[in-house]
Amino acid sequence: MNIGYVRVSTEQQNTMRQEVLMEQYGVEALYIDKVSGKNTDRPQLKKMMDFVREGDCVVVESISRFARSTKDLLDLLEKLADKKVKFISQKENIDTDSPMGKFFLVVCGALAELERANILERQAEGIEIAKREGKYKGRKPLEIDNFDRIYQSWTDGEITAVSACKLMGISRSTFYRKVSEKEKDKT
Repeated sequence: MNIGYVRVSTEQQNTMRQEVLMEQYGVEALYIDKVSGKNTDRPQLKKMMDFVREGDCVVVESISRFARSTKDLLDLLEKLADKKVKFISQKENIDTDSPMGKFFLVVCGALAELERANILERQAEGIEIAKREGKYKGRKPLEIDNFDRIYQSWTDGEITAVSACKLMGISRSTFYRKVSEKEKDKT
C-alpha cells in the first residue's frame, strides 16, 4: 500500500501541492501534519508510523517535509526499515530499495539540515543588524477593531473570556496580552 505523508509548518499554509503529488503516486492513505518539523513529535507522523506494515511504501514530497535533522531522518528510516517499509522522496528522486538510494538519502538529509541551519543563522544576523540600525521593531501590534466594546462586555461580566476570543477571532493568550496592555494604559 502506498502511504503519503504531507507536512506544512503552520495551519495557514496550504497542503494542496503536496496532496496532488500524492494522488499521482497512487497514495491510498494520507497523513497530514500542520506543525513544525523541528522534531518527530507530530500527531499524524506518529499515526502513520504506527499504521505502516511490511510491504508498504511511504511517499513524501521532499525530505524536508519528513524530517528536519539528519538524526530524525535516520531514526525514522530505521523504524521504516525494521518494518520492511519502502521510502520514496519525490523531489530528491530517492527510493530506499537500493544501497545507493539509502546513501543518497542520508547525504540529502544532511544537506537539508545544513540549509535550515544556514537560513536560521542568516535570519538571526539580519535581525541583529536591523536592531543595531534601529530598523527592527519586531512584529507590528495586532489591531482589533471591536476590542474596546468586547473588552467592556467582558469586564462587566456579560461574556466570558472564551466568548470574547471567539468574537474577535483571537487566541486566549492574545486576548489576555491585549487586556494587560489596556489595563497598563489605564494607569
